[in-house]
Amino acid sequence: MQGNLPPEAQEKLEELQDLQETAQQVATQKQQAESQLKESETALEELDDIDEDTTMYREVGELLVKTDFDEAREDLEEKVSNLEVRVETLEKQENRVQEQFEDLQSDLQQMLGGGPAGGPGAGA
Repeated sequence: MQGNLPPEAQEKLEELQDLQETAQQVATQKQQAESQLKESETALEELDDIDEDTTMYREVGELLVKTDFDEAREDLEEKVSNLEVRVETLEKQENRVQEQFEDLQSDLQQMLGGGPAGGPGAGA
């Protein structure tokens, strides 16, 4: 079927496929960021139940390094803040890609004569 499409329609179809791949990549990135955000928020909540004098360690590569409570809290708060911004950015990007996809899909449908202008039962 694709071989019979006019060149403009073929180009739109390829753009649609590229946008679909982009949407999947953005969704995967967003899912990973949301997971990291949830983990970081949980760790931050756990700090509320820990005595400030408790010996703490943080993971640095393959090592656990001793750290102090305030530094751990500050690092986690910064990580949560950065991840919240990342998730928000990815949501906006996801919405933009979705809008582009829908616009392109509509253009392609109109190009192929199946545009929404006729609608079901329009010729009856």
